[in-house]
Amino acid sequence: MVAQTPSILITDDDFQFRETLRGVLEPQGYRTLLADDGLAACRIVESDTIDLVLLDVHMPRLSGLETLRRVKQVRAALPCILLSARWDEALREEAIAADAFSLLTKPVTRLDLTSAVESALGHTDHEQAFGSVQG
Repeated sequence: MVAQTPSILITDDDFQFRETLRGVLEPQGYRTLLADDGLAACRIVESDTIDLVLLDVHMPRLSGLETLRRVKQVRAALPCILLSARWDEALREEAIAADAFSLLTKPVTRLDLTSAVESALGHTDHEQAFGSVQG
């Protein structure tokens, strides 16, 4: 049994999407923190205990990929899951090179989200984490 409730930082510029993810994850027993852009996410990672970061790829000011790179500079081992409605091969390769744990396609199903989160928090088979990429 885990002594501490895992903390998940949800970063997306879409308020409704952040709240939807929170509504899926909190009943599963996770503590959620919300950020509306990458800069806010970086500040939270630097100041709070975070176990997993969910990042929208397409955000103003600081993209999800840019945020991922900054987060990895502060906490290299922190798993980050990227979400996007549009994945192409170049973006996918860039995300993998930046050490994204998993790539999910929006709209994401509850099962894909919870499976990716559980995998990231348990650090299970990394290759399996990329199975949900579509498009």
